[in-house]
Formats: sequence, structure tokens, C-alpha cells
Amino acid sequence: MGVKKKRETQVAALTVGQQDLEALRSLAEAEGNNLAALLLHCVQLKDGVSQIPYVKQIVPLLEKVDKNGACDPAAQSCLDIVAGIYFSLSLKNPLKKVLASSLNGLPEFFLTEAIRSFTSHLQEELRTTDLYSYRKVIDNVSSCLENLRVGAASVNNQLENVLNFLEKSLMEISEENRKFAGNHIVQTQLMNDLLVGIRVSMLLVQKLPGFQGNLQEASCSPVWQSMCGLLKIFTKFLSDDDLLQTIQSTSGLAVILFIKTMFHPSGKIPELISGLLLRSADCTSVPEWLLSSCRSLCEGSVPGPALLFLCQGALAMLDWQGGGMDLRGEALLLDIAHVLFILDSQIKESTLEMFLSRILASWTNSAIHILASSSPSLRESLNGNSSVVGRFLEYVYTHWEHPLDALRHQTKTIFRNLLQIHQLTVGGADVLTDPFFLDLTKRLLQLEWRIKGKYLCLGCLVECIGIQHILAIDSTIPSQILEVMGDQSLVPYASDLLETMFKNHKSYLKSQTVDSLWMDQWHETWVSPLLCILCEGNLDQKCYVIDYYLPKLLNYSPESLRYMVKILQTSVDAKTGQPHPPPSSGPCSSRGALGALMACLRAARAHGHLHSATDAWENLVSSARIKQGLIHQHCQVRIDTLGLLCESNRSTEMVSSEEMQWIEFFLTYNLNSQSPGVRQQICSLLKKLFCRIQESSQVLYKLEQSKSKLEPENRLTREPPSVSLQQYKNFMSSICSILFGALFPGSSYPTRFSALTILRSIAEVFPVSEGKFSVVYQLSNDIDAARFRTLIECFTSTFEEVKALAFDLLMKLPLRAGQFLDAEKLQSLFQAALELSTSTKPYDCVTASYLLNLLIWQDAVPSSLPACLNLQAACSDGERPDAMVERNTLLVIRCLMESLEEEVSWAENSLLQAAASFPMYGRVHCITSALQRLPMK
Repeated sequence: MGVKKKRETQVAALTVGQQDLEALRSLAEAEGNNLAALLLHCVQLKDGVSQIPYVKQIVPLLEKVDKNGACDPAAQSCLDIVAGIYFSLSLKNPLKKVLASSLNGLPEFFLTEAIRSFTSHLQEELRTTDLYSYRKVIDNVSSCLENLRVGAASVNNQLENVLNFLEKSLMEISEENRKFAGNHIVQTQLMNDLLVGIRVSMLLVQKLPGFQGNLQEASCSPVWQSMCGLLKIFTKFLSDDDLLQTIQSTSGLAVILFIKTMFHPSGKIPELISGLLLRSADCTSVPEWLLSSCRSLCEGSVPGPALLFLCQGALAMLDWQGGGMDLRGEALLLDIAHVLFILDSQIKESTLEMFLSRILASWTNSAIHILASSSPSLRESLNGNSSVVGRFLEYVYTHWEHPLDALRHQTKTIFRNLLQIHQLTVGGADVLTDPFFLDLTKRLLQLEWRIKGKYLCLGCLVECIGIQHILAIDSTIPSQILEVMGDQSLVPYASDLLETMFKNHKSYLKSQTVDSLWMDQWHETWVSPLLCILCEGNLDQKCYVIDYYLPKLLNYSPESLRYMVKILQTSVDAKTGQPHPPPSSGPCSSRGALGALMACLRAARAHGHLHSATDAWENLVSSARIKQGLIHQHCQVRIDTLGLLCESNRSTEMVSSEEMQWIEFFLTYNLNSQSPGVRQQICSLLKKLFCRIQESSQVLYKLEQSKSKLEPENRLTREPPSVSLQQYKNFMSSICSILFGALFPGSSYPTRFSALTILRSIAEVFPVSEGKFSVVYQLSNDIDAARFRTLIECFTSTFEEVKALAFDLLMKLPLRAGQFLDAEKLQSLFQAALELSTSTKPYDCVTASYLLNLLIWQDAVPSSLPACLNLQAACSDGERPDAMVERNTLLVIRCLMESLEEEVSWAENSLLQAAASFPMYGRVHCITSALQRLPMK
């Protein structure tokens, strides 16, 4: 695999105008150690990343000036240039954040001057008249308010101008957006500008201290008038369906925030907002400024989506925590719920449904906050048996199967919050005997398990009241959930619910008893049903349980593995009638207890719960049991047993001598598998094993070189690294002997396919090192003339896959045909390929093409060919490999073309004789095949 080049970070460099540049040059001292020299050097750099260290040095230089107690006019000029630089940087430029962070450490001595400079530049920014430059100004206002002291102070100094600019920019951008109706590219940018403008207006009100007092004392001031103007704009946006719903939603937040900030007395705000939401506001009692700014809201002519976003604003912007709400606030909370449920029956659009679900979840959060210090009447209104909670539960039941994932997630949040709300309303009452929880549990359990929402709500219920109460109602729930795990669509929900349940149950049992007997009860409840499914369940159930549930159980309770092994081994012994049966098969149609045992052990090792293979075999399962699994009649049992040996969560874990013996034992009996899927899994697992050998051998080489004590990876063998490395070499040689032995003439297609695929994996995993690193094994070292001929004979197979695998393997080996075949035999091989290319049997020409390509790529084309004489004379000893391939391809194609031309002339006399004696498609196939393999780049 190639090394991925690290992507370099691109940061736009900061720059200054020509006037500022000249000023810096005149201020910079010859020794270059003052602020002006620093800034001059910084702005002359062309890369933003290299400018960052210089930006960070600005404040330390100013601190030195401060310590000297001198007010340096040059430093003041530099601060003015720094302020200009800050406003020139884009919001996303990292240099802007670095500069802001640095300026926050500015000495007090320079704060006044810095604020003056920032105020001056901000004032200049606010004079911008180009509509398409408004966004940059708004971004600068936003950045000044976000964690920058001098910036916030400058905005406060220019508050009137900032508010005027925001009002003007929002109106003009809105009008421009209307002009470009239908031009989605331009409208997208303009609407995004509108959204940012609304958010900055809200940020202004929330951040600046001037908005926290009684603004009505200056109700005729320009600031107040601008705020009324902004409120009017937000109200207009709220009901404008031509705008993005995100803009409408944010406008709803802004409307409530501005009303909260401007309306006094604040105690009447909940009553006012209730009137707006219920469309029952008394216009005669509403202040004139509010009526003129929000006339449509006060008169009740508000569309449904606008009401929805106003509800969101009320829940997000009002102070529901800390006991800030009185009885009017509690009434507002109930009114919001009433409005939301009315809207639920009216809204049909999916995006508005998503908004509604989030707002309902927000309502339940606000209810939890206000219940901490609420009145008894609100507790009664929010009790689990109340109509309000009943409506929320009805919403959950009707939407928990909604096609939108995000909406289903919100129903889970709402349900969990409803349980908490009820707990708060009943105080310290026992939840296990509470009628609401009892009834809710029974209703959920009565539902069919095919309903996905049932799993989510049961999980919340378990977290709230515990699993013990649910198991007391029906102790077979774990088995029922495992039964439905044959349905792939339900598997994630079922496994998550089981995880929640068994974790809760273990915590409960552990807290109730002091001895260890509780663990047996926990195993009986959660592990035994699992083992039953693994032994007797259908194929889908077993697969999904192994993939989803078993890892979660083992990760939470690794010690349960010993219990699983004990139970399953007992079951295996009971069926065979003897404690250690000889290797034999189980029923072909069933994995049985042995299959379950191997699946559990494989999952445990893959997830790191078997720390040492040797310890596992010594303490958990016998060698005879492993061999029994390796030759079991059910293919999945064999695969799981092989996976147990090959897979590990650590790529450098040593392969023990026992594992090597079992792998050799496995290969002896399993190369002839008739299932393509099984063959694929066998080859894949063995490749993982070879990778482990290669990785762990590198650790052994390092240990051998350092002459240090052995690390835990080698404690399995308790041998010196050199001994372990030799064991690896012997094992790989033994594997190759088995595989080449399976390639005897007449061996079946599955056997040849498996053997050649595994050999190819060995060649890939243990490449030719060329001195770059040590390789524990080289396949080419075990290839002699007999094995080379064996691979050549694979070209005679009637299956092209076998031919392709053999050819691919030969191409991966650093060997040449000339090492094993003399010139006479190469000539015979070439002649045989030519004869096969004109055979009447179609698969013979395929064999010929592979033979010819092998001779081409291994530079073994006989030099006695007539076509070779002229070309070979022109070749040098230092010929490049690609040139050699091109030369040999040309030789072979010339030879084939000459034969083809002769056969064409014969065919002109008699097509029938040509078709019967020397068909030409074989020659053409060989030419095509040679050209296809020729590198054209």
C-alpha cells in the first residue's frame, strides 16, 4: 500500500495597504527588534502559516514597552495597523483567531488605544454601501463580539451605527433576494447572509451589557428605534414562506429574544407570549412599539409554521431554569404544549415535522427544568396520568416508526424525558409500585416485537426503573428478544436493548448481594438464552447474534466466557457420551454445541478477551476439541474453528506451535471444499494468519537485534527469538509442501483453487525484501524444478481460474523459467504452446496464451526462432524490463502472425478443412492476450 502524502494546510497570508507598509518601514528600527519591524517582516511573508509565530509575538513586545512605562507613539501607530489587519482578515482565516487570542492578552496600558483604533476601523467598515460586501462587515461584527475584549468594546462604542447597519443590510439583502427569485445560486448566498445577519443581531443583544438594563428609559433613542426596526424585520421574515425555514426558525428565536429584552415589566412577558401564541393578544394593552413592530403577531394573523417557530423561540430564549418562572411562566409552558399539539394535527411537510419533533423534545427539557421549583398545580398538570403527558405519549406512539431516523431519535428523547417528568411530579415515591410505570410497562410488553419503537422505549424504561421490575412481569423477555434477531431490520434495536438490560441487571444484582452467587443468576438470565440460540437457532439468528449481541456481552462481562465454555463443553460431552471424543463430525445440518463453542471462542479472541492462545487451549478447551471442530461436517463450524486460530485483535501476537500443528491438520482435510464461499473464507483467514506471522516476526527480529529480554508476545513459546523464527520458517515450508502436494495431476478444481490462492497469499504477504527489511520466509526458496513444473501443469486445467491463479503466482515469484528448464525444454514448451493455439478444443488456446505470456514475461522465448535473429542482435545486456517485454511480445506475435498468414492461405482453398484441422481463433486469442498484458503507458 502506498504512503498517503500529508495534506499541507493552506492559510491566506495577511497583508496591509501601501500606506501602512510605508509607515511600518519608517517606524522600524535598524536592529529590527521593535513592534514595527516585527509587523513589517510578518507582512512581507507570503505564507499565512509562517506568519502565525510573528502574530503571537505582538503582545510580548508590547508588554516590554509597558514595563518601561513609556507611551510610545510608534506602538500606537502599530496598534492602529494591527486593528486594520484584523478587520481585513476573513472570518475563516486561522490568523484572525490567532490575532484575537493574542490581543486578549494586551496590557491594560494599551487597552484604551487599542479600543480607539478598533472603534475607528469598525466605524469605517460600517460605512460600506456595497450590498455584496455587507457579509464581510457582519462577520467582522460577529468576530468582535466573540471572545475579543477590544472588539466588544468597539462594538459597544458604535452600537447605534452597528444596529443601523444591521437593519439596513437585512432590508437590502432581503429585497435583493426577492429580485433574484428563481436564481437559486444567488439566492442561496443571499439567504445565508440573511441568516448570519439575524444571528449577529441576537449575539449583539446577548453579549453587550447595555441591553441588560431597562431600555425603555431611552425609548426615543436611535438605539431603541433601530431595535424596533429589527424586530419588525424579524416578524416579517418569520411569516415569509419564500425564505428558508432555517431563516424563519432563527427569526422566531430573535423575535422572542428582542421582546424579552425590550418588554417591561419582565414578569408579564410569559402572559404576553401566551397571548401571541394563542392568537388572543389584547391589542389595547400591548405597547405601541410592540404593536407597530409585530402587528401581525398581535392581531393573530400568524400562519402555522410561524407559530411553531415562536414556540421554539419561547422555549429557547426564556429562563426556564433556576426558578425564574412564576405561575404565569408555568401557564405559558402548558399553552405552548397546547399550541404544539394543534400544529401536530395540521403539519404535513416532513421538514416541519422534524422541527416539531425537536421543539417537543425541547419542551420536555424545559418542563424538567421548571419542575425543580414549580407549584403543586403544575406537578398535577404534568403527572404521568395527566392529559398533557398522555398527548406526548400518543405522539411518541404514532411517530416511533417514522421513516426519518432523526425524528425517531427525538421520540426516544421525548419518551425518556416524560419518564423523568413523572418521577419529578411524584417526588420520592417508589417507582416500582407506581401505577403509571406499571401500566406503561405492561402496555409496552403487550406490543409485538416487530415494532421498532418498542425497543427504544423499553430501553428508556429500563434506565429509569431498572430491569428487575420488568423481568418480574415476564422472565422470558431475553429469549423473546433473541428470537426476533433473525430479522436484520430489528437486529440493531434488539441488541442495543439487550445491552441496556443486561448492564442494568448486573448492576442491580451486584448491589443487592455480597456473595458471588448473583453471577449465576445473571448468567442464567442473559447467557443461557444466547447459548440456546447458538445451538438451536436458525442460520440468520446465529449470524446476527454472533455479530451483534455476543461481542457486546463479552465486552461487558469477559469473565462470562468461561461459563459459556463450561456449559457448551458439557453439552458436547453429553451428546457424544464420552468426555474427550475423537475427532469426528456432528450432524451435517446443525452446528450444535460444538459450533456454538467455537463461535464464542472465536468472537472472544477477535475482541481481545483471550489474552494468550496457549492459555486458552490449556485452560478452556482441549486439543482434541479443536481438532474436532476443524473437521466438523458443518462448514461454519470448521470456519469458526479456523478463525479462532487465525484471528487476533493484535497483529503482532505470536503464533504458537500448537496453532501451527492445527493449521497443518486443517489443510490436510479441507482444501477440497465444494462451497465457493467456504473456500473464500478459508483463504482469507489463512492470509490473516500469514500477516500475523510476518508482523510478529518483525518484532522477533528486533528483539534478536537488541538482545533484550523477551516481551509478552513471545512468552507463548518461551523460546529465544531465533528459535521462534526457525519454527515460523519450518511451518511455512510445511504449509507449502501440503499445498504443492495437493496440486497433483488429476486433483479437483476446488483443491487446486484453494491451494493456488493460498500460495498466492503467501507470495503477497512475504514479498521479496531486497534488503529493506527482514522477511521470515520466501516462497521462492521452496520452489524447485518439480514444483515449477507442477505450476506449469496447472495451465492444462480445463478451468481458466486455475490457469490464471497459477500464472499470477509464477509472476509474483522472483524466478525465471530458464532456472529450471534448459533451452531444449523451453523450445519444446514453446512448440507445445503453438500447437495448442491451433487446437480444435477452445480451452487449449487459453492454455497456449498463458504459456506464451509466461515465456514472454520471464524472458524465456527461444532464441532459435527465425523472428528472433534480427531483434536479438540489437538488444543490449542492460535492457530495461519493459523493453524486454515489448521485444518478446513482438517476437511471439510475429511468429503467430506468420503461422496465421499461412493458415489463412490454406483456408482460402477449403474453409471446412481449416475449421476441422487448424482453426484460426486460437492464434487470434493468443495475439489478443499478449497485447492485453502489454503495458501501454
